[in-house]
Amino acid sequence: MRNDIQMVDLRSQYLRYKTEIDIAVQEVMDSCYFIGGPAVKNFAQNLSNYLDVAHVIPCANGTDALQIALMALDLKPGDEVIVPAFTYVATAEVIGLLGLVPVMCDVDPISFNSSLSDFKTHLSPKTKAIVPVHLFGQCADMKDIMEWANENDLYVIEDNAQAIGANYFGYDAPKKAGTIAHIGTSSFYPSKNLGAYGDGGAIFTNDDDLAKKIQMIANHGQSKRYYHDMIGCNSRLDAIQAAVLNVKLKYLDEFCDLRRAVATQYDHALENLNEIEIPKRSSYSTHVFHQYTLKIKHGKRDQLASYLSEKNIPNSIFYPLPLYKQNAFAEHFKHILPVTEQLCQEVLSIPIHPELKEDQIAYITDSVKEFFLNVS
Repeated sequence: MRNDIQMVDLRSQYLRYKTEIDIAVQEVMDSCYFIGGPAVKNFAQNLSNYLDVAHVIPCANGTDALQIALMALDLKPGDEVIVPAFTYVATAEVIGLLGLVPVMCDVDPISFNSSLSDFKTHLSPKTKAIVPVHLFGQCADMKDIMEWANENDLYVIEDNAQAIGANYFGYDAPKKAGTIAHIGTSSFYPSKNLGAYGDGGAIFTNDDDLAKKIQMIANHGQSKRYYHDMIGCNSRLDAIQAAVLNVKLKYLDEFCDLRRAVATQYDHALENLNEIEIPKRSSYSTHVFHQYTLKIKHGKRDQLASYLSEKNIPNSIFYPLPLYKQNAFAEHFKHILPVTEQLCQEVLSIPIHPELKEDQIAYITDSVKEFFLNVS
């Protein structure tokens, strides 16, 4: 039995780029610019160049990024924001935190992302914004969503915590995930495709006025020191994390290619198993495989998860319970979303990261096949 497989192998990745990362971190230590300073400014500019977006405003984490984005839109208590029910809680959490109303919509059973039809179902006179989530590594179909949102005077915030580096092909030229809506947000949690060695996040926009407001909100609502024009918060990416991210950003496309290569090996090994569905790629988006998420049929998901754990193969269920059934939201929502309900019973993610070796992939896929051979 193996014990060398990680869900995300941060140590091996660090060792691969140790020299560059150590030098970058030491430069911050030597400069003593721990908050702001050259490292943060350089990372913001380099990420702006990579994404081809006018403004990148770093912040403390991905949840703050979502909250600040919503604060910049001048929404009022009671305004509704449509958000998928099949996603991490942060996407809806910040809506409720600001006194807004999260309205939960279903998702597509193939891509796991909300489609235009899902958002349309929940439009009301109180709807002011929608939050498409680019789940597991590929984009929602943004062109139709943006056209409909603009027709209905709705703001759009892209939650891009899981798909940084993905390309969207709905326009004449490809656009990077997170740069299509009025505002995009991302997380640099260590396990993300572009991960820091602590918390971190960023907000993206091509709107100069929104960028100015976002920058102010993230810095106590001040336009210059000690002059506060609005209520803001304190959300900063520290310089050490920026230095780490600046090194890793150079390799983001390589990371994405390596993840896709692992996914392809999984596909070939598992595609003939009738009891599972392998991840599908959308025609309008590249997939950067933040997660490789299977759908396990016939109620065998939890059994397979236990079997893999017994064989020291990490696995995870993203997500086991719809957001509208979480205690934090349940009293406000009585409706059932059928695709979300099904996915919460079927999804299982197995390890995927650039450091996975072929023999490890073979051990994982052989174990999945062994399970179904034994339970059939």
